[in-house]
Amino acid sequence: MIVGVHPLAGFDKLLHYSVPESLRDQVAVGSLVRVPVMAALRLGIVGQIGAPTDFPASRLKPVVQVLHPFPVLPPDLLKLALWMAAYYAAPLDAVIEGMIPAAVRRGMGLKRECFLSVSRELPAAELAQLAVRAPQQARLYSFLRQQIAPQKKALVLGRLGMTAAVASGLVRRGVLLEEARTLERVAYADEWGHEEVLAARPITLNPEQEAAFAKLEAGMATGKFGVSLLHGVTGSGKTEVYLRAMDAALRAGGSVIYLVPEVALTPQTVSRLRARLQAIAPGQRCVVWHSHLGDGERLDGWLALATGRARVVVGARSAIFAPVRDLRLVIVDEEHEPAYKQEETPRYHARDVAVMRSKLAGARCVLGSATPSLESFVNVEAGKYELLQLPRRVDGQKMPHIVVVDMRIEAASQRGFSALSRPLVEAMRGRCERGEQTILFINRRGYASSMMCRKCGRVEECEHCSITMTYHRFDETLRCHLCGAQRAAPSRCAGCGDPDVRWRGMGTQRVEEAARRVLPRARIVRIDTDTMGKKNRFREILSEFRLGKIDVLVGTQMIGKGLDFPNVTLVGMIDADISMHMPDFRSNERTFQLLVQVAGRAGRGDTAGEVVVQTFTPQAGAIQYSRHADFAGFAAEELGVRRSYRYPPYRHLIHHLFRGPNPEKLKFFSEQWAKKVKEAMGDRVEVRGPVPSPIEKINDQYRWQLWYFTGSVTRAIGDLARLRAEFSWPRDVTQILDVDPVNLV
Repeated sequence: MIVGVHPLAGFDKLLHYSVPESLRDQVAVGSLVRVPVMAALRLGIVGQIGAPTDFPASRLKPVVQVLHPFPVLPPDLLKLALWMAAYYAAPLDAVIEGMIPAAVRRGMGLKRECFLSVSRELPAAELAQLAVRAPQQARLYSFLRQQIAPQKKALVLGRLGMTAAVASGLVRRGVLLEEARTLERVAYADEWGHEEVLAARPITLNPEQEAAFAKLEAGMATGKFGVSLLHGVTGSGKTEVYLRAMDAALRAGGSVIYLVPEVALTPQTVSRLRARLQAIAPGQRCVVWHSHLGDGERLDGWLALATGRARVVVGARSAIFAPVRDLRLVIVDEEHEPAYKQEETPRYHARDVAVMRSKLAGARCVLGSATPSLESFVNVEAGKYELLQLPRRVDGQKMPHIVVVDMRIEAASQRGFSALSRPLVEAMRGRCERGEQTILFINRRGYASSMMCRKCGRVEECEHCSITMTYHRFDETLRCHLCGAQRAAPSRCAGCGDPDVRWRGMGTQRVEEAARRVLPRARIVRIDTDTMGKKNRFREILSEFRLGKIDVLVGTQMIGKGLDFPNVTLVGMIDADISMHMPDFRSNERTFQLLVQVAGRAGRGDTAGEVVVQTFTPQAGAIQYSRHADFAGFAAEELGVRRSYRYPPYRHLIHHLFRGPNPEKLKFFSEQWAKKVKEAMGDRVEVRGPVPSPIEKINDQYRWQLWYFTGSVTRAIGDLARLRAEFSWPRDVTQILDVDPVNLV
């Protein structure tokens, strides 16, 4: 028996091995094996069985080990890996490693833990004697006797403040039974193993929801691949349509992948799904999947999916690689979000990978958003995607009233800039008096965006990156949000020595301080990456906010979308211009999406919501269209601009980044490379550049870039790969190809 193996050894080549008789029953396409490569043993994935080779099996090296008794990559995932490697110009071993959790590749074992239960009932007289002679043993026995099920030994002894010797004495006498069990580590469960469930009342679908679900159900019934774009305004009940579609997929015996863009959205989504699964599929588990999980949680969740014990997975972008069986439905919630794009190799976009995986598995893919990406919208216009619409909020809820505040007028009337405008302050005070909640959103953490000397104009910059450092007031430091460097905030200018050094701009810390100043009695909490050091802190804050223990929540994009709190009736959008003036052709689209999504957090209960948008450019199209959540109007205007410049979605874009310590060498080699590409591919690809990147230096590495505009990524990537193999690159120049990039800075 001969197999072809893709080794995880830093090169893309299929190697052939013989399979010993003892392992033949365990080997299948997609199996994770250990094989000899050169002088070392390496992991690899079986890609072929009975692979043709010129060598007889007797001359081939043998497979040494099969790590799991089932394939770790189902057929559709293996095909997906090959497609991703070709489309995203990524090494195949890097793609495969991204699909298989590190704990699985390391062969990490299952967790075993000791449980205690009562084995023999003690008569009252004997229990009384035990209480006198060994009161701790009597207390332990009495506690366990009240429990319905066996309890974790370490947890019980810790709670009761006892040593293991207390339990050992009762075990030796046969009063207690101690047994070791394999314990499954479940994400978002308490220390007793109980899963968090968010109570959900039964919901009757409105006519638009019924129509959308009926089309999804009919599509899944065909057993054929298809993509549906569910375009619904914020609060229109898209989640309920997802849940009904999941119900249909599970009842048909299939599995479901549910993607959310941010880890922050996962706890609320998981709690809802678990509640629904208890009702529609008792005993069915919902596995959580994202990068913040521990190795044990990730391993046990992966095993539950790979063995078919669980058929629902919810998580961030990497959940698209979950090894589910019989995939019937893939949901991509908030499909427009940039967070779906991976910024490290392999640089895939989870939305596009979800569509391809659905195609390979013959599943239905649902893309949902109140502000769809223009790429998806153009696919609807081209007839590639089915459009499902939810044009109104459920239960007759009104869309929030949006007030646009011109901060130029505010600055003039207040004789200086203030983080919070007078209309926003008045609205916040009114909400606190009525016991309602407020969210203040600004898409920048820290206290201020920079520090500047008012005498000589010097701005404090990072020594390793070509950006200003952000001032953090709580610990009086300057921090670089790119490389992580930090230093104490200066009391005097490092250039001229003048003490008049002031901060400029603002971030979440400054907004929090301003809110505390105008609402001294309110319970105010800030939530951003600076405050989220503790593993479950985000989930704890959201729980406290839902219970009404927090009046005002201040945060970045972590709280800007997807969250549903009925008592939030006011949202303040601080400095809505931040995303509008980035050097990126998508800046208007992102501003519109962000404004509509943040505004959608208000008025999701019985009380109408209000949104206050603070801006210095109130006349901008993105802001005016967002006032009425007018996606059609915005899309028509923005697509007209894109079409005239032949920007995506009308052509594909490939970003080529050159990185190294010597800027002159980077300039020379990028120019030579650009000349070669133009000569070889100029009739098929438009080349722009090379030019320095907008952020020219990060972590002491200078950056130059090229742009390729093309109608066919597959053909362009193939040609670029051949040219790269022929070109002589210096060792200290790193080059990165990013297909369909979303971050142009």
